[in-house]
Amino acid sequence: MATADQPMNPLTGKIEDALVTAGRTYAEINEDVSRPIESFPTVRWWVCFGVAISALFMGAVLLLQTFKEGIGIWGLNRPTGWGTDITTFVFWVGIGHAGTLISAILFLFRQKWRTGINRAAEAMTIFAVMTAGLMVLSHTGRQWLALFWVFPYPNQRQLWTNFRSPLEWDVFAVSTYFTISTIFWYVGLIPDLASVRDRAVNKVRKFVYTVLSLGWRGSNKDWLHYEAAYLIFAGISTPLVLSVHSVVSFDFAVSQLPGWHTTIFPPYFVAGAIFSGFAMVNTLMILGREAFGLKHYITMDHLEKMNKIIMTTGMLVGYAYASEFFIAWYSGSAFERYIFINRAFGPYWWAYWIMVSCNVFIPQLFWFKKMRRSIPVMFVISLYVNIGMYFERYVIIVTSLHRDFVPSSWRFYQPTWVDWGIFVGFAGFFFTFFLLFLRFLPAIAMGEVKGVQDQPKAIGGSHA
Repeated sequence: MATADQPMNPLTGKIEDALVTAGRTYAEINEDVSRPIESFPTVRWWVCFGVAISALFMGAVLLLQTFKEGIGIWGLNRPTGWGTDITTFVFWVGIGHAGTLISAILFLFRQKWRTGINRAAEAMTIFAVMTAGLMVLSHTGRQWLALFWVFPYPNQRQLWTNFRSPLEWDVFAVSTYFTISTIFWYVGLIPDLASVRDRAVNKVRKFVYTVLSLGWRGSNKDWLHYEAAYLIFAGISTPLVLSVHSVVSFDFAVSQLPGWHTTIFPPYFVAGAIFSGFAMVNTLMILGREAFGLKHYITMDHLEKMNKIIMTTGMLVGYAYASEFFIAWYSGSAFERYIFINRAFGPYWWAYWIMVSCNVFIPQLFWFKKMRRSIPVMFVISLYVNIGMYFERYVIIVTSLHRDFVPSSWRFYQPTWVDWGIFVGFAGFFFTFFLLFLRFLPAIAMGEVKGVQDQPKAIGGSHA
């Protein structure tokens, strides 16, 4: 029997999960989503923002120290020329994948449950890619020298970019992804910015949102153009989900180094990116629904579907881990076999088994519905997944570098407090922007939520 929160599909006769609970009217949807923007921030918001901005300040100080002294103050050595710097870059690029997947691919497949979480996921994508880009700039050390020697400007020394390098492919792939994701996010914001504009009382606020909403009036012509543009950008964004992290994996896969030179890396990296991205979306959505009273729009059914995707991609990642050992054995290469044995049982065994435990074993708890629908359980598991995915990138990079072909050059890599401080600072950068997004922009796509709301109930109140 269908209940108030479980409408019946008139075509199939099946009871469906409600995408918006408590029978919210159109006016109430506007009121709920606009409340965090129009009211003074809560104490919880200020505490979170204070922690994030403090972490950002600490990271900025350590970055300035790095620019002054060079990356020698990090834990890098020979032969380990990459460490937490590139690990952090790959981690944050991966975090950004879920936003485009939720927004573009699920939109093209007409998955209506995306409407409650797509806006925040898109914002997460943009801020994560910004964070990853900062890490790449930091990795180049003294910026004034990096720009002088790397930037491809006309000169007598013929310093031009090597377009055959996968590091250069990263620049084009990540910058394209960032550009399209930002446009896609902003286009989706326009109708909601107009709603906030129409509610604004303060003249400054009204002026700002008037400019941002680009003259939106909500006419039939506006909606036709909006839907056409949104569909086009969704189609453009979809291939980027697969291409961006595939290109990032080429940084490793096109090398001749054992442990990196493998064709499984592109699909393996894409699956891992979706895995970590959805876990981060879960973390942010759980905090957002509790802090801003958005439980009617980010429902338990939304979170359960996210948990199912996390469990599925976790199994794909586990399959990739097992395949790497099989490929190493089947290749007949002693060097390849040694790398993977060293990963699991060498000096970094602890990092490898943290990775496996967090990414493969722990998400299997989501086989049980009670676990999938428990807020504390899914929050803790999402944190474990992101810890595990950071260690995955750490294991891939460090265990393949710290032991060279010549045993006399082997050295143990150990990050310094500067490495970890910069990582914390970059996390502060990400959360600072995300908290500002929650404060000044609609975190829920009001226009899309109204489109999937049960119509008889939604029309029952005053119109927006």
